[in-house]
Amino acid sequence: MAEDLSALHDNLIQLSETVQEFLAKAQYIPEEGTNVSVKSMLESLLPRKTLEGRRISEDLIQGELKDFSLCCAALASAQGSNHTSLSWIPKDLSVTAVSAFEELSKAFSANLNAGKSTRIVELGLDCSLVSDEKKLVVEMMPLVMPLLKESIKESSIDHLDDCDEVSAASARAPLAYAVVAVYQFRWFVTQVEQPHLGKLCSLVIPCALTALDHWSPVVKGQGMITFIHLGKNMKAAEFSPYEDVILDTCCQNIVSSDEIWHLVVEMSVLLVTCIHGTNPRSSWYERILNEMLNHLERQPKNKDRYIAWLQHIEPLFGGAGLVLLAHFRRIFPLFFQWMHSDNDQTLLLVLKRVYTVMKLTWIRNTPFVERLVDELAVTYKEASLRRAREEIRAHVIQILVLLQQSKGLQFEAAWNKHRDDPNLTTISPSLSTRNATMLLLNDHDGAEGFWSFGFMRRHRVKECRVDRRI
Repeated sequence: MAEDLSALHDNLIQLSETVQEFLAKAQYIPEEGTNVSVKSMLESLLPRKTLEGRRISEDLIQGELKDFSLCCAALASAQGSNHTSLSWIPKDLSVTAVSAFEELSKAFSANLNAGKSTRIVELGLDCSLVSDEKKLVVEMMPLVMPLLKESIKESSIDHLDDCDEVSAASARAPLAYAVVAVYQFRWFVTQVEQPHLGKLCSLVIPCALTALDHWSPVVKGQGMITFIHLGKNMKAAEFSPYEDVILDTCCQNIVSSDEIWHLVVEMSVLLVTCIHGTNPRSSWYERILNEMLNHLERQPKNKDRYIAWLQHIEPLFGGAGLVLLAHFRRIFPLFFQWMHSDNDQTLLLVLKRVYTVMKLTWIRNTPFVERLVDELAVTYKEASLRRAREEIRAHVIQILVLLQQSKGLQFEAAWNKHRDDPNLTTISPSLSTRNATMLLLNDHDGAEGFWSFGFMRRHRVKECRVDRRI
């Protein structure tokens, strides 16, 4: 056992020296107005050679493994970061840190196989199913998660602070510490995937919630990325002890700044659909959709916000199903406004989401049919001046055919005013009797067989009879 520990320690020191060499060469300028040196902090985490004859104990190894892991996590997570606390780290240093960590993890795995005790089994994971490159990450989780959570929390807003809460929070602990900690946290969590991540939720989720409670958009953003990873790699049952507090935190963060709006939308949609699936009776669908619509209505012309929403909202629409009918009065005015976007890809996103809403609800009991037909007619004509004219027109026709099929005489009455428009004559063949009586089995988003007779029977949907006079 002593020989195994000594060999592992030698490997650790050798890899630490390699990282230290690259770290020493990195150019670093401390942030103005702070005496925090992130570079010095990272250098202090790298283990050094011990004195000759000093006993290599298991506790010593564990402490040095933890520090080395934290250093590598910070360096590795810096790739793509534009925050001053980490943006100074060059790519070759990040790559070196990743390589060194993976090599040490393999050595650690060999040490496990030699009979050394491990936390992996204590966490309920099957050690044989965890790859050698990931075993050290899992082993370190119980050690590093509480530390990272505390580092993030130190500069969070204390509601007892007077007046300027952000300044008071920063006075207690510099923001740089929280930024480095949350990047380390995100890196650790994203190294683990299903089926192992669910076993670690009691360690990970409290820390992720702490990140989302922070006042800094940078810290919040990394917490959101972490939750997105959790949503993709955990089952609904694994969220159950935390589901309400997680979804409540999602609602509270929808007010977030523009720079992380796309993350809060993706996170919220992913988590509510993961936790509640296709259960439209869940009140969380209603709450999350209402919060998002509130902010979109306040800033309907904010492209960053509405494009992100259009890109990520589809799964929530699918989960809400017929419940979307209750939101028509808010959703369709936004759709009509965005259909006049000068960006082709944005217009295509709007048309796809319109089709989804129609497909899920058959746009029943709504006064928007006539307005929608009018807007689609204008969009079809204006497409002649766009690069993506063929794709745009194909989507418009797809929506019109579904409208004709689902609304019958109501559609006919709305379409009559456009029937003789010379700029719309190319639509007429698509609105033939043959096309109008066909069930739409495919759509561009890959939903196949939606309008099956089984679906129609289950939801008591009647096939529309369309007047043959087109």
